[in-house]
Amino acid sequence: MPKTPEEWLEVTTPAQKSKGVLKLFLGYAPGVGKTYSMLSEAIRRHSRGEDIVIGLVETHGRKGIAELASQLESVPRRKIDYKGTVFEEMDVDAILARKPQVALVDELAHTNIPGTRHRKRYEDVLELLEANIDVISTVNIQHIESVAPTVNAFTGVIVRETVPDWVLQISQETVMVDLTPEALQNRMKRGDVYHKEKIEQALRNFFRRGNLIALRELALRQVAEQVDRSLSSYMDEQDIQKNWAVRERIAVCISANPRAQYLLARAARMARRMDAELYAVHVDIERSGTKNEKSLEANLQFAESLGAKPVRLKGTNVAGTAAQFVRDKHVTQMIFGRSAGEGWRKIRYLNAINRFLRDAPAVDVHIVTQESD
Repeated sequence: MPKTPEEWLEVTTPAQKSKGVLKLFLGYAPGVGKTYSMLSEAIRRHSRGEDIVIGLVETHGRKGIAELASQLESVPRRKIDYKGTVFEEMDVDAILARKPQVALVDELAHTNIPGTRHRKRYEDVLELLEANIDVISTVNIQHIESVAPTVNAFTGVIVRETVPDWVLQISQETVMVDLTPEALQNRMKRGDVYHKEKIEQALRNFFRRGNLIALRELALRQVAEQVDRSLSSYMDEQDIQKNWAVRERIAVCISANPRAQYLLARAARMARRMDAELYAVHVDIERSGTKNEKSLEANLQFAESLGAKPVRLKGTNVAGTAAQFVRDKHVTQMIFGRSAGEGWRKIRYLNAINRFLRDAPAVDVHIVTQESD
């Protein structure tokens, strides 16, 4: 029975080598060099003694790719007759019978011809991984399921072949194959990517400089997110309590008071300047409840509209619960609001801040003064 996405995500740790390891070469557009990089690595690893075969590599008529591919063993493709036309697809059964250490599988988002065992090529890859065969594959940023609508919005191109986001998350290593938009356009003009009759049309449409810049940023962000997840996992596994401020993470502690929206706006501006991840945190104190649920929901929705991740926590006190959140999420900057109160309110507020500073790991704390009630 096939694994669910959740089950795949649970088993993809390097220590569990009963399953194959997936490595991806990610690009932001055709022609940046994903397949070339994949084949170059495979040739190096083969020269060191690894048993590597080509499951499927698309040359698209590119001489350099064909020359590299000729240096490795290829598993013959399976021929499938569909509506009177013969197509070739990757022969999963032949690869399983050959059982190499590593299989190269190009174009992860490809949709297979009807009549094959799986509808999508990434499902073929999952079967190879299940058989403890490592896979090196390639994919472009526009083929990631959650990114495709964004790409459509600024390029006008409908991306019909996509890969679910969770498939990229099971990759133990993702390498971005980068090239400046100008260099890619020059490669296009030389005829290194498409046939000459397609070049001018491509440069006027999908390969416009603005499109390429945006696609490149999407790819860089995708890799950054995966690196960020890897670092967080490492810190959790090693029980590292100290925050490593590689990327700024800001949390702002809010209440149900409508004035909290001013605090959220300040936090959102700060997060944008730093390109930081932003959390809007509300702590429900046990046994006290929330007096104004509608106002709180409005604040949390406002936070989400500003790009923050709304979080509701339960705890016996705000300071201790917020400190634990900072530790769990590796928050680097914490923002609290302060009204110009006097007397016991001021003392209670200062005590809460001191308790937070005592319980939290090293974190920058910002106090933003709000209007008093």
